[in-house]
Amino acid sequence: MNRIPCVLMRGGSSKGLFFMARDLPEDTEARDRLLLAAMGSPDVRQIDGMGGGNDLASKVVIVAPSNRPDADVEYLFAQVSVARDLVDVLPNSGNMLAAVAPFALENGLVKAGSPTTRVRILNVNSGKRVEAIVQTPGGRIAYNGRFTLDGVPGASAPIALEFLDPAGTKTGRLLPTGRPQDHVDGIPVTCIDFAIPMVFVKAASLGKTGHEGKQALDDDADFLRRLEEIRLAGARLMGLDASPDRGIPKIAMIAAPRHGGSIASRYFVPASCHPVHAATGALALAAACHTPDTLAEELVELDENAPDRIVIEHPSGTMECRVRLDFDPRTGMLTISAASLVTSARPLLSGEVFVRST
Repeated sequence: MNRIPCVLMRGGSSKGLFFMARDLPEDTEARDRLLLAAMGSPDVRQIDGMGGGNDLASKVVIVAPSNRPDADVEYLFAQVSVARDLVDVLPNSGNMLAAVAPFALENGLVKAGSPTTRVRILNVNSGKRVEAIVQTPGGRIAYNGRFTLDGVPGASAPIALEFLDPAGTKTGRLLPTGRPQDHVDGIPVTCIDFAIPMVFVKAASLGKTGHEGKQALDDDADFLRRLEEIRLAGARLMGLDASPDRGIPKIAMIAAPRHGGSIASRYFVPASCHPVHAATGALALAAACHTPDTLAEELVELDENAPDRIVIEHPSGTMECRVRLDFDPRTGMLTISAASLVTSARPLLSGEVFVRST
């Protein structure tokens, strides 16, 4: 039985195991074997490991100091399949990213300042950088605070995340197909790559309102099957791997807002509706809202006094993010150079995970 140091952390509305890279095998195959064993996969209950039996609680983050001058730390996100023998490092998780800076500070990879500390983070999955601002009064991380996040009980200290140059994470282009809209079997879709590759489809195109609860959508097997067909078709349009077991692109159903937000969205992971909303998916939607002629731009209701602010209505409430709009004199158009949101994170358990020897 092997004992591997780790920390179970909540990041945003997800949770997963955090490891230091130095504590894991360098060989990718051996590393993935260990991660599967640590989470208890493949098994729908993950009863013999630390996974929670669903995709939102079967995540791993591997953190290391960075040698790059523009980053303090780097991290690799891994989505560990619950029921399949698969560790997917193609996607990214903005929710789990929220816990990277606190983990780095707790492990001495970054020295805390006061009253806040800025941590420069490189995401190995995408090659993109993110800056996190953590509350560190007196040089100590504060987890308690008054910030609330819909879908997460209680209040916490806020963690601000700014995604730098987040367009083209996997395809190299904001609009991977070169068009703001494409069609899949006659249904309009928008394919966009901003923080994560996404396929957006209007709820009305699928016979939905876009304001359904998670359970109602999860219980509609025909709808979920159709949504997966659209997602895989979107992958082919974007030049990505269209294998069903690959986690990108993600897909979301969108609609006009009803409760004072900017737009409504139901995000899928992929075989069920996310109870809240993925952070990276929210940023992609915010970018789509500011990209001419996309489906999101047709539906969004912008605040004239704060057009950079996008409030997304999701099954558990709302999520707010902002985009940085810069004028490009070469094209005479606005471009999106960065995006940000505020979230929270905290450690849940620190110790060693016991992994069966192979």
